[in-house]
Amino acid sequence: MGMSATDWYAHKSVGDGVFWIQERFYESGNRANIWLIRGSHQDVVIDTGLGLRSLPDYINAMGLLGDDPKKKNPLLAIGTHVHFDHSGGLHQFQQVGVHKAEVDALANGDNFETVTWLSDSEIVEQPTPGWRARQYRVKAVQPTHILQEGDVINLGDRQLTVLHMPGHSRGSICLHDIENKLLFSGDVVYDGSMIDWLPYSRIGDYVRSCERLVGLVDSEQVEQVMPGHYNTFGAKRLHRLASTYISSAGTCHRFSTCAIKSIASIALRASNSRGAC
Repeated sequence: MGMSATDWYAHKSVGDGVFWIQERFYESGNRANIWLIRGSHQDVVIDTGLGLRSLPDYINAMGLLGDDPKKKNPLLAIGTHVHFDHSGGLHQFQQVGVHKAEVDALANGDNFETVTWLSDSEIVEQPTPGWRARQYRVKAVQPTHILQEGDVINLGDRQLTVLHMPGHSRGSICLHDIENKLLFSGDVVYDGSMIDWLPYSRIGDYVRSCERLVGLVDSEQVEQVMPGHYNTFGAKRLHRLASTYISSAGTCHRFSTCAIKSIASIALRASNSRGAC
């Protein structure tokens, strides 16, 4: 049977109908934050982790959407981008949203664009007997919601606005709860080094996205960031992270990044062609 969904995940409430969910036995810097937001008419999951155990089963078992099945809202799972650590569980949901630039990658189960790269050592408890990382793939799923800049996801008592912020990947988005000044930032920004050397990363796009982030802080539209990795942080830290990237993205950075990108692309293609992750 292997491990149950209730064992695989853990969560905590961060207040105001928002829950922070993590995969307990995926011990890696790539472990993504999963955010669940309850609305009055629609609930949303932002990013879904690896998908090794059922995230919907966990959410239901823990009563995170309430205990009365007759009163449960529709549940929409949104990928901030299709990289494997965020998109692996999207196939478990009936309603799935991603940015239009990455629809094909998800629908085709493109494990090059999803940069699938997982090792046995990162999974410290097997989700199922005999599980091996080399077998892992992001499962194809056809998105039901094709998102683009300016779209508003209406949860009833709150709204999430889609901000297309490419750079880390071509379909990277942030989801902005304007009224509550919350930014669900995916991998556009988190409290660590920004990754701009993957196959579909573009430094020029990333600079422009960071300029938008600075603008959101300067116009006092963001007070708290719920990132794709690591811990939450506030507006001052967001401003510093985005400003630092902009100032560092010069010629030397672009040259070295180009070299790393070539190596990463070769390694990913080799990994996915031989069935190892």
